[in-house]
Amino acid sequence: MKKCFSGIGGQAVLNGIMMKNKDEYSLAVRMEDGSINVEKNEYKMLQEKYKILKLPFIRGIFAMVDSLILGTKTLQRSAELVGEVEEEPSKFEKWLEKKLGDKWMNVILVIVTTISFGFAICVFMLLPAGIGSVCKMFIQNNFIVSFIEGISRIIIFITYIKIVSRLKEIRETFEYHGSEHKCINCIENGWDLTVENVLKASKEHKRCGTSFLVYVMIISIILFMFIPTSTVLQKFVSRILLVPFIAGISYEVLRLMGKFDNKLVDIISRPGMWMQGLTTREPNAKQVEVAIKAVEEVFDWKKFQKENFNK
Repeated sequence: MKKCFSGIGGQAVLNGIMMKNKDEYSLAVRMEDGSINVEKNEYKMLQEKYKILKLPFIRGIFAMVDSLILGTKTLQRSAELVGEVEEEPSKFEKWLEKKLGDKWMNVILVIVTTISFGFAICVFMLLPAGIGSVCKMFIQNNFIVSFIEGISRIIIFITYIKIVSRLKEIRETFEYHGSEHKCINCIENGWDLTVENVLKASKEHKRCGTSFLVYVMIISIILFMFIPTSTVLQKFVSRILLVPFIAGISYEVLRLMGKFDNKLVDIISRPGMWMQGLTTREPNAKQVEVAIKAVEEVFDWKKFQKENFNK
């Protein structure tokens, strides 16, 4: 089956979907009264502002930063729309608004993003490194210790996903995540973007952020095998400093997997697709309707069909 790269991507949020195409992004959220609220805005990525950031391996680092910033922003906005956030600003928010004016929300986003990133580093990088350091007390072979560290990182990630997926809100978010993938797969298969067609499409997609995280974990296993450390501090510092480098490599792998469709790519993509079984769920028709609204706000799928599938 012919498949064409569309370039659109997105993220599941509370009760909805964010879809991004070039400098535009949309946010579609199912409201309590059953209606779908759709908003459209612009977000210029860092690599669009500074051309040097478009260089291979460098672009992946800043694409990750952009993803964190935009993801946090749209997640916050979706929470506001569904009433999960208090309308009255906190004292800290009022103080920031007084000091910084209209820019106070950007400061909040930076703080939240930094805390989220720091949490991820501690749980998925430093905790496994600590486990590896304990193992090194009994095992002298650096390759084996690094492998154990990498496997523990994967186990921690799977355990974390399993735990949070028990929450009703997270399960619903995973369903919206599935609807996001299904919409993109429907478009890239050349099908009309209808609820019926989207439901038939796969809920796994090669360019998913979950696959990116899997590549990060696999590449880190290989890389850390060749970086010996003599102290726990050296190990922790090396893990933190190498995060951007690993992210840059993982991003390039993800781009290649999304652009090509052959047996080799299918094999390399398989671990990420398997892991998506944990972070995506089959959506219902109403969730798909929200995803379609988000796509159509920023992407002309009929024009894409005409240009790539002669329809």
